Amino acid sequence: MSEDGANDENRAEDGGNEEELTYAEAGVDIDASEAATAALVGAVGDIDESEYAGLIDIGDRYLALATDGVGTKLLVAEALGDYSTVGIDCMAMNANDLVASGVEPVAFVDYLAVDEPSEEFSEQVGDGLAAGAEEAGVALVGGETAVMPDVIKGLDLAGACAGLAPKDAIFPGEAEEGDALVGFPSSGIHSNGLTLAREAATRNHEYEDVFPLDATKSVGEVLLEPTRLYTYLLEHLRKQDVHAAAHVTGGGWTNLSRMGAFRYEITDAFDPQPVFEFVQEQGNVSDEEMHRTFNMGTGFVVALPAGDAEELVSETDGRVIGEVREGDAVAIRGLEL
Repeated sequence: MSEDGANDENRAEDGGNEEELTYAEAGVDIDASEAATAALVGAVGDIDESEYAGLIDIGDRYLALATDGVGTKLLVAEALGDYSTVGIDCMAMNANDLVASGVEPVAFVDYLAVDEPSEEFSEQVGDGLAAGAEEAGVALVGGETAVMPDVIKGLDLAGACAGLAPKDAIFPGEAEEGDALVGFPSSGIHSNGLTLAREAATRNHEYEDVFPLDATKSVGEVLLEPTRLYTYLLEHLRKQDVHAAAHVTGGGWTNLSRMGAFRYEITDAFDPQPVFEFVQEQGNVSDEEMHRTFNMGTGFVVALPAGDAEELVSETDGRVIGEVREGDAVAIRGLEL
């Protein structure tokens, strides 16, 4: 831990004088990553696909599949020796993608690759997966642990989630001009952008240091806040005429463009949690880069008719955050993304 609060404050102030940090400079080029993903999908061939899941026609329903991992959030867990929440992250990153397609997640498998086996951290990962599965209402149906010291340093965790949906329950995937945008709060950084967040956070701090904006937590604990699960929304979304949904993950607010080429006017987004202020200050990160990388307080967004939006808001913790208009941009907090 830091010796005292004054040291933390001084180091936080020093962070603002350092070179401006971007996600690409930290090691992740989003454009290059998306191009590589597109090339892989193209090589696989034609499949029914929403923006967030692959869909397989099985008659009167779709079987949907999504896969994702935890990313470099694992390095924070490794530094603290605490893997108790990363299983929740892995579950949420997959299940939330299915929800964004209108699909109910039903089963999950995990893949844990390690350089050497450890009963302690395997148990912690398993506990997190079990907690995430219980919250999401998903069955854990198995997994694989691979010991690969020549390939893996530490560990990597990924998973795949399967879901089912009647064909008429799948969201069309395309917003409509005039739609209201209903947003739902995030729990923090979630599991994207950690390469940038870690680089910024450790310029002047250690993970064990007291978090300057909340003395009850360490820097590492704030970064490890688990990804929020949005599976609770599905029953409410299916009662409304939802046109499209966006899981705000890698790419930040530009994810809204996955709902179609429109202008997304955001007028009342949820406030960013203190962790975003900390990362921005420590990394001297621009407002635009923050919104292109992180969820900035809002983790899930749906587009639907204004009348339906009011009912959805009354039944959930969401609120109307904006509107869909003609154009091709995301307008938020004075930015054009």
